[in-house]
Amino acid sequence: MIVNPKNYTGRELETIFFRPLLSGPSIESLGVRVLYNMPVPTVVQLWDRTGNVLQSFDKASKWSGGTKSTHYQKTIPLCRVKAENAFSASDYFSTIFELITNRSDVNMEDLSGTELEAAETELFRNAIADSIRMNLWLGDKGGTYNTGYTSFDGLLKIIEERIKDGSLHYCANNLSELMSSYSIKELFDLHIQNASPRLKALFNDGQAAFFISPQLYSLYEAYLDEVFGAAAYNDVQHGRGPLHYHGFPVMEINLEPAMGESSLSHDFCIFTDRRNLVMAVNTADTPGAEVRMWYNPDEMENRQRAVFAIGCEILDEDLLSAFMDVEI
Repeated sequence: MIVNPKNYTGRELETIFFRPLLSGPSIESLGVRVLYNMPVPTVVQLWDRTGNVLQSFDKASKWSGGTKSTHYQKTIPLCRVKAENAFSASDYFSTIFELITNRSDVNMEDLSGTELEAAETELFRNAIADSIRMNLWLGDKGGTYNTGYTSFDGLLKIIEERIKDGSLHYCANNLSELMSSYSIKELFDLHIQNASPRLKALFNDGQAAFFISPQLYSLYEAYLDEVFGAAAYNDVQHGRGPLHYHGFPVMEINLEPAMGESSLSHDFCIFTDRRNLVMAVNTADTPGAEVRMWYNPDEMENRQRAVFAIGCEILDEDLLSAFMDVEI
């Protein structure tokens, strides 16, 4: 046994384990809005912008504020989940010590319990972060789409279901046919041109973005290589940073290898305001929420378990358009 048993609950659960997991570059790479420890049930308030609120002061002898702002609200469904991991004693030893020895500031002759605890916590936190990302997109609680991720319903399932019931502002269920007739640039243009007036009004906020599958991302890279000559020459040598189209970020959502076994649409092109896609995580109001790490002498395993609540939702279908292959 390398470390003593640890159990994080309450305030420690938030500050030591989940707050670092749900902030910084790891969560920014998801590209969606994250709500942590909002009151349960997690309800998001939405306010539409009002029309003209300016009136002549000279003519206003009393309150004339006009009509009230339109108020919407959406409840984020949360599911109680657990994450579990186990290592044999030999695998655990080599994995933990690899994390420690890769640091330049570690004195291997004086390894304190704090350093071992930090390495073990980082290992489990990384595993949970990757599972959250995959469930966020591939989650299928009912098991209909054979994704292997059944903790809660993810964004792709939610979008497919809303394409079927026609609740999205603009969508196409025949992406493969569209790709045979339109270039990747033209697909992007279709999204932008057919965006709802409410989404277009938010363009200046800088939060609208494309979320696309790896195949479409490769098509866009090939388009850039063909069009931009000398600039593409530098890209070939030094690589590219994040891609954009007319100022809108183009985010690659790589879900392989799990996507290959799923009946969800393998290719997708989604355009929305990033604040419209919401993931909520709760550890404060979830019964039994904890992170526990311990050694099991019977099985000679180091085990890790986390219990918390999580869910995701699209706040406003009018702010999202999607091209996928969906059987209707």
